[in-house]
Amino acid sequence: MFITHKGKVMKNKRNQKNIIWKILLIVFSIVLVICLIIIGIQKYQQKKQQEYYEALLENAGSQPQATEEVPEPEKEEAPDILKSLGIEIPEKDIDFAALQEENSDVYAWIYVPGTNVDYPVLQHPTDDAYYLEHNMDGSKGLPGCIYSESVNTKDFTDPNTVLYGHNMKNGSMFASLHNFEDQQVFEENPYFYIYTEDKTYVYEIFAAYKYNAIHLIYNFDLTNPEIFQNYLDQIFEIRDMSANIRQDVTVNADNHIVTLSTCVSGEKNMRYLVQGVLLNE
Repeated sequence: MFITHKGKVMKNKRNQKNIIWKILLIVFSIVLVICLIIIGIQKYQQKKQQEYYEALLENAGSQPQATEEVPEPEKEEAPDILKSLGIEIPEKDIDFAALQEENSDVYAWIYVPGTNVDYPVLQHPTDDAYYLEHNMDGSKGLPGCIYSESVNTKDFTDPNTVLYGHNMKNGSMFASLHNFEDQQVFEENPYFYIYTEDKTYVYEIFAAYKYNAIHLIYNFDLTNPEIFQNYLDQIFEIRDMSANIRQDVTVNADNHIVTLSTCVSGEKNMRYLVQGVLLNE
């Protein structure tokens, strides 16, 4: 069959297009496989870390066997304010020595009823962002840890101690703080607890709301009572429909608060904050 020069050119162009499409298909397939492998590895790492934290939680109260009988430590006497409010501190016989053998940066444990938050709290001595992308066992990656920055002391005596945690898709770390967007959950779970070697701190939750991602401590000098009071007044004036505020809780510049901070899905420049005021000063 006789083929003109023009026909040969068109056939060559079609062949070139077919080759290009095949190359693109191969490249796309390779990229897809690589992406799936990366996602698979991330999922596996997150699952292993979740299992690690679950084991840590299960064993947190396990004490090493003693060769001699030792008297049980006396239970911490609840302050009068807790008694008057009928607050019973959930018992957690946390073995901080064992936790600190795992990681010496552990200094507290936080438990937030109404959520999945039941984790150790860490603070890295030199790198404030370290636990944003490192796990308690030192491995790099998600879900990271619940942590504070070195700008905060570890005895919760600052006007505002900020604890950070990722908003993980599997509901771990601080993701379930978003449960407090539900007014019923907010109303039914008014307290959270921070355990240390020396004391259990009881906080009454007075606010849960979305806020911009500014650094709270660097942007508000809360050591100044006037600035602190103004900051608190602004919180109680929030009128966002998604916010939950306890207007009947008294908080002033003489108090100490803790802010729990996590991300908001799809809103890069926003954070979800849950704030509590210390009751047993």
